Amino acid sequence: MLTQIEGVLFDKDGTLFDFNATWSAWASAFLDEISGGDKRAAEQMGQAIGFDTATHEFQPNSPVVAGTPHEIAQLLLPFLPGSTPAGLVTRMNAAAAAAPMSEAAPLAPLLQALSQRGLRLGVATNDAEAPAKAHLQTAGVLEWFDMVIGCDSGYGAKPSPGQLLAFADLSGVAPARTVMVGDSRHDLIAGRAAGMMTIGVLTGMSQQSDLEELADVVLPNIGHVPAYLGKIAA
Repeated sequence: MLTQIEGVLFDKDGTLFDFNATWSAWASAFLDEISGGDKRAAEQMGQAIGFDTATHEFQPNSPVVAGTPHEIAQLLLPFLPGSTPAGLVTRMNAAAAAAPMSEAAPLAPLLQALSQRGLRLGVATNDAEAPAKAHLQTAGVLEWFDMVIGCDSGYGAKPSPGQLLAFADLSGVAPARTVMVGDSRHDLIAGRAAGMMTIGVLTGMSQQSDLEELADVVLPNIGHVPAYLGKIAA
């Protein structure tokens, strides 16, 4: 018998927001900025992070998909003599906070519907906490979340389960009564490790075949989550 769900924890990029529609434009602009307009240098840095500057597309295995800002900065630093990891991460976070977000599904009515069911809602992202909150605030949905946990919030980063267990602890909802919703294997591995139900969505870079072995169900996007939770609770 399925346990009654009391909490829903979302990944951000590729889950709440469509990954390609959001981050392709950001990557093009950021690489142009840090390369000083040198197209060859931008192309080389793009290759290092799995982004094609000619087609403006990410590779499915790009570290930007599920990596932390620090991990991405480490890949870019060899091309930026004189830059420091902390300085580059600061520049990345500032640029990321201003990135235009493309909702994977209309967020306000979705989150309102889940909240009205009495569910505790949270975000666990490998982005930094400040830009994550900025994105949610710009989208007008920050108020619906009980907490937003980033890679720099003190609980580690996915695929380790620290962020997820922190949500369970701080919200007072047992992991077994929480569902982790994400677009990457990192999200679902963390969910399984935390003892949560896992839902995969296809608004990131992963295909169904990448997620199905780790997910209780794979849905087209988060807009299908309320109906699914209603179905399993019936």
